[in-house]
Amino acid sequence: MEGELKAVIREKIIQGLEAGMPALTRREVYLPAIRGKALAVIGMRRSGKTTFLWQCMADQLAAGAPRETLLYFNFEDDRMDGLTAKDLHHLIEIYYQLHPGFRDKKTVRLYLDEIQLVPGWESFVRRIMDSEKVEIMLTGSSARLLSREIATSMRGRALEVLVHPFSFREYLSHRDASVTRPFSQLAKAAKSTLLRHFDGYLHQGGFPEAQNAPERDRDALLRSYVDVAMLRDVIERHSVSNPTALRWLVRQLLGNAAGTFSAQKFFDTLKSQGIAVAKDTVHAYLGHLEDAFLIRTVCMHSSSERQRMVNPRKAYPVDPGLIPVFERTRRANTGHALETAVLLELERRGASIGYLRTSSGYEIDFHADFPDGSIQIIQVCADLSSKETLEREVRALLDAQGAHPQATPLLLSMDASPPASLPSGIHWQSAAAWLLGDEMD
Repeated sequence: MEGELKAVIREKIIQGLEAGMPALTRREVYLPAIRGKALAVIGMRRSGKTTFLWQCMADQLAAGAPRETLLYFNFEDDRMDGLTAKDLHHLIEIYYQLHPGFRDKKTVRLYLDEIQLVPGWESFVRRIMDSEKVEIMLTGSSARLLSREIATSMRGRALEVLVHPFSFREYLSHRDASVTRPFSQLAKAAKSTLLRHFDGYLHQGGFPEAQNAPERDRDALLRSYVDVAMLRDVIERHSVSNPTALRWLVRQLLGNAAGTFSAQKFFDTLKSQGIAVAKDTVHAYLGHLEDAFLIRTVCMHSSSERQRMVNPRKAYPVDPGLIPVFERTRRANTGHALETAVLLELERRGASIGYLRTSSGYEIDFHADFPDGSIQIIQVCADLSSKETLEREVRALLDAQGAHPQATPLLLSMDASPPASLPSGIHWQSAAAWLLGDEMD
């Protein structure tokens, strides 16, 4: 039996070293620069984590690394059922049997996909990081170990690399429609084309497999993603005893994107429908959905931990394309999709995110504290053409600015040109330009 296993591992190593680099849409993902750490690629199922591993391999190849030092190995193979941590030494030994001159002389980069399928894999990875000249990237998603737990299982020896579905920039790149100039410098026709793509992004979302799919097929595909995440990452993983309550919760959150969520109100709703579930269970289910990256939540920004805990959180899907699938009216809600896209972009930029409620009762969509120390308070609005709407959004920002003078107030909208007049200090950007990374005027 061991001989058969070694033969399979040898075959997969040879295949992994000989495989050509696949054509792919380039992902703009931040990679930590700290040496001596494994990198754990995390994110929602089907968001492109495995493809990103191949992109990292291609980058190393382009930088001059010999192809034989770049090994992709996928553990999701029925021929390796029953593989245990003590068997993993075959992987490294067989590799160096094939390339004995590399040992202790060249850096070998291992891209280990679905490694969580092997019980006890952590000790193997930590050991070879200490004993061999290797760099390691890991990824995986299953009921056995969620992608985020890949990093925590390494006990400080791994850093997270977050991969969400396509950003707007990546969406454009996938369609060979990238722009090379700032939005403000584009001709009118080019702006119109870009904004048409922006509408498409907010409706279709960024899951790679869903791009250009017919509406009916895309809906079915995205529903299947949600179903698999619920079944594999929540129900199976946590032995959920009340799947009915969980499904109600998912429909509530995805059908009310960018809305506040109160566990008490949801508990009361279920109770009125004759569905018994404890409030602690509701909180636990919400946490499980966040761990599976299906849902992102934002707490109220406050220096008081109690204020953060007692105020409701705002909940968002991991991709704006999920909104029209679960919207009860079956319509695309552009405002909610836009707010979702902004939240996800803030996460990609590494911001610490909360929402604000001012002393006058106004709500600010996002308080974003960036890694470089800058702070923005951001109000998101699909359409500012109404004078009343503009006044409401500006009034909220001015009120928040008084309590947060160190923050830059920013108003984002779907408009192609700025409002006629804005108070001094209030900045406006087209949401499309902001998502593309254009600098503020």
